[in-house]
Amino acid sequence: MIHSRWSGTHYEAGLSYGQALREQGIDPFVHFRQSKARLAFTRASIPLYETFYPAVLDEIWGMADGAGLDRDTVATFLLSMYSFAPQIHCSCFAFCADGKTILGRNSDFFAGIAPFCDSAFYTLEHAYAFIGNTTAWTEIEDGVNECGLAVGMTFICPIRQKPGFGAGMLVRCLLETCASTREALAMLCRLPIASAQVLILADQSGELAAVECNCERISVIRPHPNKPFVFTTNHFNNPDMQIYQPADADDWFSKRRYETLRNAFQTGAPYTPGFAESLLSGRMGFLCQYDSAMGADTVWSSLYDLTEGVVRRAEGNPSCSAFLEDHRLNLYTRP
Repeated sequence: MIHSRWSGTHYEAGLSYGQALREQGIDPFVHFRQSKARLAFTRASIPLYETFYPAVLDEIWGMADGAGLDRDTVATFLLSMYSFAPQIHCSCFAFCADGKTILGRNSDFFAGIAPFCDSAFYTLEHAYAFIGNTTAWTEIEDGVNECGLAVGMTFICPIRQKPGFGAGMLVRCLLETCASTREALAMLCRLPIASAQVLILADQSGELAAVECNCERISVIRPHPNKPFVFTTNHFNNPDMQIYQPADADDWFSKRRYETLRNAFQTGAPYTPGFAESLLSGRMGFLCQYDSAMGADTVWSSLYDLTEGVVRRAEGNPSCSAFLEDHRLNLYTRP
């Protein structure tokens, strides 16, 4: 797993990243085919980013300039990513119990992408510092910021589409601009959402939420007072969102993984960091045990202890890769 570092202004950070790619002779778009539909979608989305999140466009333009790549190509790849059915299949949960708040997430993707996944450390001007993990760059799939806000996403194949923010850009924006779950929920209500996804939110105060959302609707699920947890895989569960559930999507055993999460939280076992690690590692049921013939795997697994301010990550399938502590981010929650 790559460990990139982004600092300075957004443009400077993108420029440095792009220059590094060019110096290494890396073309990240060698297999990318830009369609007219994706380009049109991107061009319709850019004015929305200019209004709500112009800084990330500066980063994209910097990366393109540094790598000597066409700006349209870079923007189209990143901004249309989650509106044109990528195969990202993940499991995510958060709990707050006995004074401990934890968010955990498995990132499931094609096994061949594992060496190119990035755990990026962002310390940009006029933004909260954060660690964010991604199968690409700039867009983020799970992470935690210096304020103790953690966010993880799971993708759902969209059946309706409008220009706006894809799942990875939603996560990125929340980590960079929000200090709490409450702020993140308010931000989501303002942003134009393009793709379909579930976002798990947790902060150092113990406030949790699962947000099922797409371009037409936002549905917020809060934990029950006697059930201090939220969890999700790759399908909607709120009745309000069922009309947006694709009928024939290949969701990589989403409901089977969901049952594992549900059963685990009903066992009565104490909700501890060890519980979270066991769950992510597949020791409590099917979650990361993909058949290699599928070409699928859990390419990383994240654990964010928001009470102690500890970030741990298994860089590879957590059933056989150890969770190691990441010391790059100084969370406010840590003494």
